[in-house]
Amino acid sequence: AALKDGLRSQVSAALKEGRVTPTELCQQCLALIKSTKFLNAYITVAEESALKQAEESEERYKRGQPLGILDGIPIAVKDNFNTAGIETTCASHMLKGYISPYNATVVQKLLDQGAVLLGKTNLDEFAMGSGSTDGVFGPVRNPWSYSKQYKEKSVPKSHSEDKESNWVITGGSSGGSAAAVSSFTCFAALGSDTGGSTRNPAAHCGVVGLKPTYGLISRHGLIPLVNSMDVPGILTRCVDDAAVLLGSLAGHDPKDSTTIQDDFKPFELPNLTDVSKLSIGIPKEYRAPGLSCEILALWSKAADLFKNAGAKVVEVSLPHTPYSIVCYHVLCTAEVASNMARFDGLEYGHRSDKKESTESMYAATRREGFNDVVRGRILSGNYFLLKQNYEKYFVKAQKVRRLIANDFVKVFRSGVDILLTPTTLSDAAPYTEFIQEDNRTRSAQDDILTQAANMAGLPAINVPTALSERGLPVGLQFIGRSFQEKQLLTVAKWFEKQVQFPMIQLEEVKKHDHGVSQHQKAASFS
Repeated sequence: AALKDGLRSQVSAALKEGRVTPTELCQQCLALIKSTKFLNAYITVAEESALKQAEESEERYKRGQPLGILDGIPIAVKDNFNTAGIETTCASHMLKGYISPYNATVVQKLLDQGAVLLGKTNLDEFAMGSGSTDGVFGPVRNPWSYSKQYKEKSVPKSHSEDKESNWVITGGSSGGSAAAVSSFTCFAALGSDTGGSTRNPAAHCGVVGLKPTYGLISRHGLIPLVNSMDVPGILTRCVDDAAVLLGSLAGHDPKDSTTIQDDFKPFELPNLTDVSKLSIGIPKEYRAPGLSCEILALWSKAADLFKNAGAKVVEVSLPHTPYSIVCYHVLCTAEVASNMARFDGLEYGHRSDKKESTESMYAATRREGFNDVVRGRILSGNYFLLKQNYEKYFVKAQKVRRLIANDFVKVFRSGVDILLTPTTLSDAAPYTEFIQEDNRTRSAQDDILTQAANMAGLPAINVPTALSERGLPVGLQFIGRSFQEKQLLTVAKWFEKQVQFPMIQLEEVKKHDHGVSQHQKAASFS
């Protein structure tokens, strides 16, 4: 039952008291990874090194000298973070077989605090996507596809349709990390968030997904997609655990010049009882085209929850929001084109056998190594950066980005503390339906509610809120002021407590742990 518990409140205490050992915890998670292999959440499982790390942790506990709250805790890492001794692929042919000589700063910080690294999780190739369906290792399946809640409500469209064709996507691009946390194979996982890639899958998989303020956590060792927007993301099963991970990862890194200079002091979240001094903003522009009636009703219900508890709830305007997704597309592809230039077949990664000339080897390497999605974004980005287009597209997009960021500044200066918005337009789509549209169209739709926070560099968190009529998770997003993670997480924790999101009833997990049902919670607002 320890697999369902929170880090601070129960698991860490159980480890200290000897009720469970790090090795037992690790073995339990590894067994679950094997039994849920069909989810395709992991690309690489580092079983041998994980067990060794767990044994070392066990020795520290025996001596009464644990390294901290994360000592012995099994975690997973998205496969676009460099890990020494473990393959880092970015789910691409370009990096198949690549083993980094160093750890990303965030990975090293977790290991230094005794965390047990179980493996690397699946994603869209080079984190370009919103479904975790476009990597070379195949799509990730949402654990909720196999939940009792979904099975009871999903009706096959035809008599011949079997459960294998009825599974839903995880969202992306950090879908492997979200699925890993949701299916209890680890306690927390790292994702990356460029336009919503942590919050989107968190919403679809019913877990907490935190995108910290840009510069609060080091990007060193995160293989870059869009340098000016990339942020390491945190995926956990509760808000308190997200605060624990944030406290372990945040702070200045001399290897990343964009990190804050000040020391970051970890905090324990208070139990908020009085929300009467809070001002919650509801941005009217987030009633986006395609927003489902179900999510709109849930958003309204959440606003009423705050209002009835005494908080001030006000409608606000972020007038440049309608332009943000187009602006994001221009800036994203331009930076992608620049970042992907390093994969030329000379220094690391895939190299084509075509050797007629250096140019032909370059071209063949990139054609063989990248999928259509990556090549398409490189092509778009280079077009926007052409001399005759630079001012018209790239510079104009930078100006619009400033206007978008200023919209948030004005709203927060008006007295609003937190913004409440939907995270996604709808619940998770069936895989067969999702792949009917191309990656670019899907990403534009799925990032529409999340990417503005990246453009402005603000902290944002998805909190699982309720189950849809189809028995699938739906989340809402809270956006906070820059570097005010404590306030953001405190409000998110209060909201989490009010909604009492239900625990997934996953048959494959129950085979290993018969105690799941005793933790069952109500699915709707109390």
